[in-house]
Amino acid sequence: MGAGESGIGSAVLAKQKGYDVFVSDQSPIKEKYKTQLIEENIAFEEGKHTSDQILNAKEIIKSPGIPDKADIIKSALAKSIPVISEIEFAGRYTNAKKICITGSNGKTTTTLLTYHILKKAGYNVGLGGNVGKSFAMQVAKENFDYYVLELSSFQLDDMYDFKADIAVLLNITPDHLDRYEYKFENYVASKFRIIQNQSKESYFVYCADDEVLTNFMQKHKVVSTLVPFSIKKPIDGEGAFLTNNQITLNYKPNQPPLIMTIEKLALQGKHNVYNSMAASLVAKIVDVRKDIIRESLEDFRNAEHRLEFVATVNGIEFINDSKATNVNSTWYALESMVKPVIWVCGGQDKGNDYNELHDLVKQNVKAIICLGKDNKKIINAFKDVVELIVETDNAADAVATSYKIGKKGDVVLLSPACASFDLFKSYEDRGMQFKAAVRSL
Repeated sequence: MGAGESGIGSAVLAKQKGYDVFVSDQSPIKEKYKTQLIEENIAFEEGKHTSDQILNAKEIIKSPGIPDKADIIKSALAKSIPVISEIEFAGRYTNAKKICITGSNGKTTTTLLTYHILKKAGYNVGLGGNVGKSFAMQVAKENFDYYVLELSSFQLDDMYDFKADIAVLLNITPDHLDRYEYKFENYVASKFRIIQNQSKESYFVYCADDEVLTNFMQKHKVVSTLVPFSIKKPIDGEGAFLTNNQITLNYKPNQPPLIMTIEKLALQGKHNVYNSMAASLVAKIVDVRKDIIRESLEDFRNAEHRLEFVATVNGIEFINDSKATNVNSTWYALESMVKPVIWVCGGQDKGNDYNELHDLVKQNVKAIICLGKDNKKIINAFKDVVELIVETDNAADAVATSYKIGKKGDVVLLSPACASFDLFKSYEDRGMQFKAAVRSL
């Protein structure tokens, strides 16, 4: 169910494994995916769900975007038809080592950085899950020894027997609560599914500074080998920590630690120290050499739309962080800025509480440019904190206004803290329009 990247990959793998496969999508299917289905001779429908056919299935592989409260899913569960994710299904058919990364923020960056290190070290490695190509398609068509998988809570919810050889949990802050009955504890439990089925031989790399994680771990027994990281306190034994702007990475008691100054990291900002530590610990667990880890941390380039440098125009720097669709992601972006900020924000609000941004905005932001249809909430939240707030309803105006206000040495940061669907097709579309506007200045 769902004919996007994960749905098509699952269908191809299922057909290869001898299943009778039917693909159903309530929306129109993209041409490239339709072509693949026709080439593979897989039956499909678009623009509807034919319930008789779907409810006759032995098993349903559901795309992560379809909620459990969708009527067709409720009907399937009522009939005791197993509903699983692409990750669960594909995991049955590979013996590769699976490195699985989740967290409310930073998971894409950490996944890409981990993949970058392993690739640079010459490992035969695939990239999948929430980023890269479909995991199932790679299991069907490739033969990797390792997979680095970014997993969202929606993917984890439909995983049951799947086991991560190395699980990474970066942080947990409120997000997507509409899918979890607005109960934070449900969302936390969902994130911790990343360590289900792990044994003492498996590894759990986690942030020891995150109270939500540590509180959950005090109440629930974790059997995996624990590998913590922290920027607040030294870690005894295996793990990573920060002291005097230096990262110390300890793995395996008889080996000297890797020590590196944070000035040399390609990714700057406190949150990226965490991401770099997590990726480095994974690399050490799979025996990547220290010099490769060091080089990789210095030459890594982050994903598009994630704190992506666009250009400097007359001394004003423009940064595209369109992927920051929640308050916490924007907090990390603002926290990593060292220049005065003209902050471009707004969009479709997800029940945001802007209070946690107040101190950073007061400290770092000289003007706010709203980019959304309804900006009342942002204006009310910051009108007493920032003198200048301007409303715009398209990327070109937002960039032109920022440029007019800006001075040499300022940074214009698009970090919306909101979804994009009021004015744009997606966060990618928002980021592309922002970059195009900057380039036409």
